[in-house]
Amino acid sequence: MTELQDWIQHGAEMRRPLLANPELKEQEKIVIIGGGLSGLCTAFRLGQKYPDKKLILVEKSERLGGVIQSWKRDEWICDLAVNASRPHPAMWRLIDDLGLADLWKPSTDKVNSRWVWLNNSKHKISPLSLFKIGPLKLRKAIKSSRIGKISVSQLIPHSKISDALTLGIVNDTSDNVDADFLFPSLTKFGPSQPISNRKLAKIIAPTYPIFQPKSRSIASLKGGMEVLIGALKERIESMTNVEVLLGHDIASPQFASEKFGTPLASIIWTAPGLIDNYEQTSLSIFAVGFEQGHVKHIPLGYGLLIPDKSIPVSGILHESDIHHSQRAPDGHRLFRLMVPHDRWDQDNLTVRKSLSEFFGKNEPVLFENIGTRIIPSFKPGHMDRISKLSYEFTYLGWSVSGVAITHVVDETERLLELLES
Repeated sequence: MTELQDWIQHGAEMRRPLLANPELKEQEKIVIIGGGLSGLCTAFRLGQKYPDKKLILVEKSERLGGVIQSWKRDEWICDLAVNASRPHPAMWRLIDDLGLADLWKPSTDKVNSRWVWLNNSKHKISPLSLFKIGPLKLRKAIKSSRIGKISVSQLIPHSKISDALTLGIVNDTSDNVDADFLFPSLTKFGPSQPISNRKLAKIIAPTYPIFQPKSRSIASLKGGMEVLIGALKERIESMTNVEVLLGHDIASPQFASEKFGTPLASIIWTAPGLIDNYEQTSLSIFAVGFEQGHVKHIPLGYGLLIPDKSIPVSGILHESDIHHSQRAPDGHRLFRLMVPHDRWDQDNLTVRKSLSEFFGKNEPVLFENIGTRIIPSFKPGHMDRISKLSYEFTYLGWSVSGVAITHVVDETERLLELLES
């Protein structure tokens, strides 16, 4: 493809490094370490493209899917991590290729608001939010960010707004998060696109299969995002050239090479924790449901981000507001709470007591701690460091490509194109 065609196919993902060894295509046997979304997509795409190659997908735990899990109880459905996808043709292509188009729907039209908790009240995020930061101050910060290796707090010079953004994405404060990693288009990290953002977006728009999403909308699957994992698993298990091994702990690419008798060039590492000085944060996820009449004062929206460290909850996502498919019983609304462990005393009652601040005096009909998430730390300079790495094996996944579902899905397509070139 030409450079412009690459950008049309992948958009701003072209700014992210691709740590792939082209010698991978010469290997008769390929070993993929990590059975999360990245590993599953890689096995699916490579298994389709190279039916004569032997692929082995190895997962440490006893289940595939990694961070993508959907909790269900009666008519309540809540995703623990990824609950939807922002617009990107790679995600739409994957959904279409897996035959899930009928289950893939855009977010509710009435939902278009997001809020941040500032000075003990909700502030609606909008173009007017620029005035809280200062337009000239923000413009100067964005321009200065192009030196690279700066934090999100330096890119967005309003501590509470920038903290709200990073806590909602990677469970960390903005001074501890790499701006190039979260916002490479703003910081101009990586290669420059050949045409303007507006022109590129206009060309990309018609390339979406299934339906063309609206700006700033999201899309999700009926039944939760674990439906995607189930579809990938089913397709992979139907491939005679792919073997899946569960419950196998592989310490390193070198260990994988020795264990499976293949050169390092045949190893694809999609598991977390490979980079030196690997750090991580943790948080718990709570599903909270109310009778609709008890929370009618809360407008429909995507959710509320809470940078105030004195409150155990860092974010409240409006699960049942967002999705086209039903996530709560009739007459009820479901909310997903993010509770960072560095704010919380591990007592569920502490979280429950904090609900009145945001939901009012009425008691929830559902209150449950549904799981824990472990999230890698992406400190300032992370992306610069990643871009300079060179390995004999291929290194893909959340730890290197980005934190959105679209990052890891598109990365697999880019890998396939590299091997075809």
